Amino acid sequence: MKPIRALLVDDEPLARRRIGQLLAERPDFAIRGECSNGTEAIAALTEDEGIDLVFLDVQMPDFSGLQVLQRVQHLPQLPLIVFVTAYDQYTLQAFEHHAVDYLLKPLDPDRFARCLAHVAQRVARPSVEPLQQQLATLLRTLPPAPAAPAFPTQLLIKQPGRYYFVPTAQVQYLEAAANYVTVHTSGAEHVLRATLSQLERQFDPAQFLRIHRSLIVNVQQVKELHPWAHGEFLLTLHDGTHLSSSRSYSEGLQQFLKQFIS
Repeated sequence: MKPIRALLVDDEPLARRRIGQLLAERPDFAIRGECSNGTEAIAALTEDEGIDLVFLDVQMPDFSGLQVLQRVQHLPQLPLIVFVTAYDQYTLQAFEHHAVDYLLKPLDPDRFARCLAHVAQRVARPSVEPLQQQLATLLRTLPPAPAAPAFPTQLLIKQPGRYYFVPTAQVQYLEAAANYVTVHTSGAEHVLRATLSQLERQFDPAQFLRIHRSLIVNVQQVKELHPWAHGEFLLTLHDGTHLSSSRSYSEGLQQFLKQFIS
């Protein structure tokens, strides 16, 4: 019998690695692929018909596991879903009631083995109720997923004797210097008393990308990227400004580029 092909979806690399280690002990399971966020998971489930099983993290920064399911429940054939979660017991009972298995972090090897046994049984003897119907019932039972956070469209700049606003769409990049951040716009610089990490949490991650410990760039302002060694990039903005990324933030840039590569 061919192995059960699994997709690992979790924004934590260590969590994916742990599931991979446990699956490696089971020759009747094989890893089909890995996704680090909900966007990648939606693409994988839409494009790859060879997935039998998904280990799906419930809480991810872009789409939650439940939001991923809401976007793929129309597909003609869904794989089995195992939620990887830290939800409370009430929600876990909802998962169990609708025959969708779950795992709690940190993963327990014995519980993981029981989960795989459950999955193998489901594959060998599919439920009479279609999986799409079970998931639809589950999505109705659980509380609605929280709305996406609203990100500010303007930055408030404080200067002696006045306050003024800078639209975030006009920001080219932000550059850290100690406890200050310089906001670069076309032909102007504005100084904020803040840290880059504070601003990173406020900005839309789909528009503003951390490329260096001291740099966040507005991806709408990027004209070209030139790969360097060790996963680093040289970015050229539309006005000719050059910015260098660091190896530590290469994964974010790679994920940004993936959405444009078919």
